[in-house]
Amino acid sequence: MDLKTSYLGLNLKNPLVVSPSPLSEPIENIKRMEDAGAAAIVLHSLFEEQITLAGNELNENLLQGKNSFAEALSYFPDLGDYKMGPDAYLEHVKRAKESAGIPIIGSLNGVSAGGWIDFARQIEDAGADALELNVYFIPTNPGMTSQALEEIYCQIVKNVKTIVSIPVAVKIGPYFSAMANMARRLDEAGADALVLFNRFYQPDIDLEKLEVKSDLELSDSRELRLRLRWTAILHGALNADLAVTGGVHTAEDVIKCMMAGANVAMLTSALLKHGIDHLTVVRDGVIQWMKDHEYESIKQMQGSMSQKKCPEPAAFERANYMKILTHYTPTLPSSR
Repeated sequence: MDLKTSYLGLNLKNPLVVSPSPLSEPIENIKRMEDAGAAAIVLHSLFEEQITLAGNELNENLLQGKNSFAEALSYFPDLGDYKMGPDAYLEHVKRAKESAGIPIIGSLNGVSAGGWIDFARQIEDAGADALELNVYFIPTNPGMTSQALEEIYCQIVKNVKTIVSIPVAVKIGPYFSAMANMARRLDEAGADALVLFNRFYQPDIDLEKLEVKSDLELSDSRELRLRLRWTAILHGALNADLAVTGGVHTAEDVIKCMMAGANVAMLTSALLKHGIDHLTVVRDGVIQWMKDHEYESIKQMQGSMSQKKCPEPAAFERANYMKILTHYTPTLPSSR
């Protein structure tokens, strides 16, 4: 079986890419991931706040108003918990490159168009093969328009592309009012790939302790459907590559991503649940599925079930919407 694919101009041995998580912090895990079947690794993120603000200053900004609403303090992070500052991150990139024979992709997480973007060049200089921009922003200001928000994203991409020569991927969320147009704008801004999609974590409230609970809930395969839908829509409509992240847990999930039109499928939650060796299970499962269904290569299936293959994509989308609503038969409990 030919599992090769390309992503961000990189030739990969298969479409399995490890996305950012604490698993990539120990250097010994990098080599383990490669041996288990990872074709590339996106390192854990370095945050804008870690670069632009000293810890004490940021803490002071976050804790304004604490005397009015003490319960809200549980929402804010203790910046002393950050395990790795900017200098240590650069050293980590260098060591990761030395320990592995597969591409290492740095990750910057931010939202403003400020000076933290200059750190992208330092990640390149440290040896990263590419850079993933994780633009994580929830617009809470009612005065911010969708146009203003979209311009922030595009400007960040433009700024980064002017200072680095390595490929740049942009990881975004799905909640734009015109997702296809936003994807095109990021493509035109210079994004070499789009990573679909960011998972916005939803805090809960502990009514007994009167605290905000920031529990992390890992994804499962049910989250894949939103990613598949937009991957299928965008495949062939952009110059940028497409990566699916969020909900990739099994070999079947990877196959679906490829058929929708993705270049790679990214795993994190599956590895946190089952361990790094789960990469081998998924890779072997992909090979077996291809044998059973007489596929010779990953490229043979990529985009085979995208909207590009439909003569009228808009009709395709509308028809599926109607079919679901008109053919669903609810199962109701029997009356007594």
